[in-house]
Amino acid sequence: MLAFKNVTKRFGSGTKPAVNNLNLSIEKGEFVVFIGPSGCGKTTTMKMINRLIDTTDGEIKVNGEDVTQKDPVQLRRSIGYVIQQIGLIPHMTVAENIVLVGSLLKWDKEKKEKRAKELIKLVNLPESYLERYPHELSGGQQQRIGVLRALAADPPLILMDEPFGALDPITRDSLQDEFKKLQKEVDKTIVFVTHDMDEAIKLGDKIVIMNEGEIVQADTPEAILRHPANEFVEDFIGKDRLLQSRPDVTTVEQIMNANPITINTDETLKDAIQKMRAKRVDSLLVIDGEHKLQGYIDVEMVDLHYRTSTYVHEAMNTQEYAVQKDSLLRDTVHKMLRRGSPYVTVVDASNRLQGIVTRATLADMVYDTIWGDGITTEVATAGAND
Repeated sequence: MLAFKNVTKRFGSGTKPAVNNLNLSIEKGEFVVFIGPSGCGKTTTMKMINRLIDTTDGEIKVNGEDVTQKDPVQLRRSIGYVIQQIGLIPHMTVAENIVLVGSLLKWDKEKKEKRAKELIKLVNLPESYLERYPHELSGGQQQRIGVLRALAADPPLILMDEPFGALDPITRDSLQDEFKKLQKEVDKTIVFVTHDMDEAIKLGDKIVIMNEGEIVQADTPEAILRHPANEFVEDFIGKDRLLQSRPDVTTVEQIMNANPITINTDETLKDAIQKMRAKRVDSLLVIDGEHKLQGYIDVEMVDLHYRTSTYVHEAMNTQEYAVQKDSLLRDTVHKMLRRGSPYVTVVDASNRLQGIVTRATLADMVYDTIWGDGITTEVATAGAND
């Protein structure tokens, strides 16, 4: 899909290369994240792909074609591009912003309207938003529109330069989850630049760590966390991220409780409080008839609504945070701590409830990691001595 062969970039003759003899292959459908310290060459590398910066030596090929042999304007229109500043045009509607490249490609009105309606559904925004203007949207919503604009012409390759860097942590988490899921659905090749190692680990199929214009290590997140190439990579990742204590546990599926306590949306508040009492819990996950997660209800919600409502769906909170089964455990733990959540729900791609990870589960894992085998041995020895 994308290949770098002996690519070098110098800004001025006799200067130290910003990118030095870079060689890398990126497969179709891969999500590749470039990361490294400031000035390492990651953004320069990305900008050489769509010729915002031209190479000094070497070649870059997209689908087997040398980018330097293509008209730069046509090249850029065939590659999606998303930046941190978004760059939505303020006097254009959301729909007009989304299909901006389509306008440049001379799409007719019907095609542009159809494409805008198709895309807005991908990011769970209502169709009515197409008639709004950028200033009427939140920062997270504007960033979604920026992503859709990059998808509008259906390019096989999308470049993203720190697209979520300016967002608050909660919005950023949400957009990362949404975009990773979207990337799987639309099957695009993504080249993504970030300075955030947690973001790289979460999103990337492959992480490319650069320093002083060169690739230091390029591998899967798990391989880099287990086997950093050298001391620089180890220090850059941070020792707290290395998979040392429990290398066998990496995803939420491995430690989740597959039988969380649930209640259906059409059951009554009386049913809910009786189940809480019987199970000795203060909240329940709410599902529908297809076992899809709808939200949660706790004892405070029941107390607040029992005089005015009858059914669970009338009192529940629908803002339930969930992760996929293959989500990295480390990333999920960080989110739980940042949100102050006592648990996180686990769903499949269709939002069907699969399980739950609680702080108690995490405490058990930490306990087993630090003291488990030793405590077991000590208890057994003590029992034998007694």
